[in-house]
Amino acid sequence: MKYISVEQVEPGDILARSIYTSEGLTLLHAGVQLTVGMINKLRRFGVTMLSIKDPLLDDVNMEEVVTETTRKDAIRNLSAAIQCVQSGKNMDVRGVQKSVSNIVEEVLKNRRVLLNLGEIRTTDNALYIHSLNVCMMATVMGVALGYNNTQLKELSIGALLHDIGKLSGMSKEDSKDSDEEENLENHFTWMGFNVLRKKHEMSIVSAHVPLQHQEWVDGSGVPRGLAGEEIHEFAKIVAICNYYDDLISPFSEEEVTLPPYEACERIMGLAEKRFDLQMVILFLRSIALYPTGSSLKLSTGEIGVVIDQNRGLPSRPVARVIRREQNASELMSEQHDIRDIDLSEKPTIFITGIMD
Repeated sequence: MKYISVEQVEPGDILARSIYTSEGLTLLHAGVQLTVGMINKLRRFGVTMLSIKDPLLDDVNMEEVVTETTRKDAIRNLSAAIQCVQSGKNMDVRGVQKSVSNIVEEVLKNRRVLLNLGEIRTTDNALYIHSLNVCMMATVMGVALGYNNTQLKELSIGALLHDIGKLSGMSKEDSKDSDEEENLENHFTWMGFNVLRKKHEMSIVSAHVPLQHQEWVDGSGVPRGLAGEEIHEFAKIVAICNYYDDLISPFSEEEVTLPPYEACERIMGLAEKRFDLQMVILFLRSIALYPTGSSLKLSTGEIGVVIDQNRGLPSRPVARVIRREQNASELMSEQHDIRDIDLSEKPTIFITGIMD
C-alpha cells in the first residue's frame, strides 16, 4: 500500500483503504478498481490523499492498532449521538460506550504497534474522522501512562466527544453581538460539557475533557484561562491530539496542512506554552512521524516508501527503495531493484523530506 495525492491516482488503481461517510457507511470499499468517474467524484468530495495498492508492496503487512470494523462502528455511533443532540433528543450513549470499549481493548492488545492515521477524509466525514483520530491517539497515550481500564474508557469517551459542543450546532462562540465574556460563556467547550454532564451513564471526568481541551498550560487558553495543574491530565492529552490532527487535516481551520513530522515539530515548539512538556514527549513516542505508505526522500538521493515502524524510534522507520531499470535486451520490460532500509540501523542515512 502507498499513500499518494489524489492527483497522482490513475484509472485502474486499486483502493487499499475503504472510505466512509459521516454515518459510518462505506462510500467505496477497499479493493475496488478506481475509474475516471470515481476519481473525479472523490475530488468533488474534497479528497486530497488516497491509499492505493502497489504490487511491489504486497508483502508488506500494515499492522493496525484499531481494526477497520471498530473504526467504522465508532464513526456510526458518534454520528448517531450527534444527530440526537442536534435534534434535541436524549442522547443514547450505549453505542459510544461500546465503541470506546472496543477501541480500548484493541489498543491494549496492540500496544506495541505505532499508531498510523490513514483514514481517508472527505468534506462529509472530516469532523468524524478527526474525533476518531483524537480518540485513538489519546487512548494510546493513556495506555502508555499505565491508566487502568476505567480511566482509559473515561479518557476515550471524552476524547471521542471532545468536539460535541461544536458538532451539536449549539455553540454561539462566533456571535458578534455579544461581548468577550458572554462569548466565553457560550463557547463550544461549555456546550460540550453541559451535554455530557447530564448523562448519568458517563463519568463527570469525561465531561471535563470537552470543557478543558482548549486550555493551555501557560494560562492563555479558553474558556476559563486555567493553567498548569489546574487542567485535568486527560484534557492535556486531548489538547495535543486535537491540535496535531488539525495540523495534518486539509479540512481544519489551520491555514496550512502539514505533514506529520512537521506537525510534531510545531507541537514541540509549543511545549510548556500550550502543552505539558511530559505529555508532548509521550505523544512523540506514540505517533508515526512518517506513516506507513508515505514516500520519503533519503540523503542517498533515493525515494523510499515506508513499510514498517520502529517503536520507540518513530523518526527512523523502515523504507523500501524501488529502482526501475530498463532491461537492455527487452526495451519494453522493466526490472525492479528492491531493497529495504531500516533507518534505525543506518545512522548515516537521513530523511531529507517527503514526497507530495
